[in-house]
Amino acid sequence: MSQNRIIAAIDVGTDKCVSLIASIEEPTQTLRVMGVSAVPSKGMKRSQIIDLEKVLETITESLDGAERMAGLEVKSAYVSISGTHISSQNSKGVVAVASPNKEIIPDDVDRVIEAARAVSLSSEREIIHVVPKDFRVDSQTGIKDPIGMTGVRLESEAHIITGLSTALKNMEKCINDLGINVDAFVFSGLASADVVISETEKELGVAILDIGAGSSSLCVYVDGSLEYSSSLPVGARHITQDIALGCKISLDTAEKVKIALSKESFKNLSPISGESKQDFNKRKQKVDQLNLSDFDDTSDTSETLSKKEVVERIMLPRMQEIFSLVGDELKKENLFPLIPAGIVITGGGAETTKIAEVAKRELNLSARIGKPIELQGLTSDIKKPGYATSIGLLIYGKREGGSSTGEGFNLKSIFKGFSFGSIPNTVGKFIKSLIP
Repeated sequence: MSQNRIIAAIDVGTDKCVSLIASIEEPTQTLRVMGVSAVPSKGMKRSQIIDLEKVLETITESLDGAERMAGLEVKSAYVSISGTHISSQNSKGVVAVASPNKEIIPDDVDRVIEAARAVSLSSEREIIHVVPKDFRVDSQTGIKDPIGMTGVRLESEAHIITGLSTALKNMEKCINDLGINVDAFVFSGLASADVVISETEKELGVAILDIGAGSSSLCVYVDGSLEYSSSLPVGARHITQDIALGCKISLDTAEKVKIALSKESFKNLSPISGESKQDFNKRKQKVDQLNLSDFDDTSDTSETLSKKEVVERIMLPRMQEIFSLVGDELKKENLFPLIPAGIVITGGGAETTKIAEVAKRELNLSARIGKPIELQGLTSDIKKPGYATSIGLLIYGKREGGSSTGEGFNLKSIFKGFSFGSIPNTVGKFIKSLIP
């Protein structure tokens, strides 16, 4: 098979692990999705690794599925990172323009960003992103691209996102054990923002909340630049747990109930012409019932749940808590007046019923559900908010120039990165490659 420049994305979440493989087509630089695989996650809790072996199995299964679909094997990948260990701060850097004619060149920009990067961090943390906000040339402010301009003094303000070193190293170990290099770790909120909000919204000022299963990632844009990033310790799985506890059912059944309710429109019923009040109430009650036997194959119970009760008494309080925490973050950083474009909700939790309505009421901001932009290729299954991060990883990788070169399955590629610790995965991959 001829070699093609490809980008691989691995989004390891609490609920699922998504692997995407895409090619960058020349000369249009169009992204075409060639391989997609999503499998249930094991060994993750609140977006952090709690069992390395199970996470390794999860990533292996997900990546193998995408590789087999694409007919390629990846050498490196962009990997999402999230969790409550994520934090951010803004920093400034100043340098003198080095060119004799005082024209700013890319090297000057690199130096000033590096100067902004020089912040004091504890030994247990490391920098994930340094995102330039804007530049200042002498007394002129608000410059987005200073290259080619003339000046003596160049300043930059950058947004710095950091994470716990151990969390990053553990995830890197899982990826490396598969013989794959990590091109870059990308904060999930930043990746999602690339594909669900517009440049106009960024200029106006907007918040984006990526609600995962175990945690939620928050990013705020002001005047077109990233101003604030953080991660909240609540997610969609907490809603599932509330349903399980409140209705005394298993977590699996509760998840199915949540998904079913999220597909409901909950429109108010109106009496049919000539229908008695008694018949209308019976019809209304019947529509409002969920039969548990439809969701639990192991149960023969005929017990029913009231859709309205589950949504209003169990699900809504947890959603209110999530947006209350978001409101606290925005208030603490004095960001409410700076985001007139409101909040965009994405991630798997964005598909929960009435979540945009709850956000509007709790935050007193406009709110909408953010669906990722469409790509070419095998995208029919990923046109959902739950895949925003993984699609955003592809966009990030394309902007960085692509990651690796794809190759067909062969003996040499199967044993790349071989180590005794990865024998089970390597042998498994070799056997799968022989299956037609």
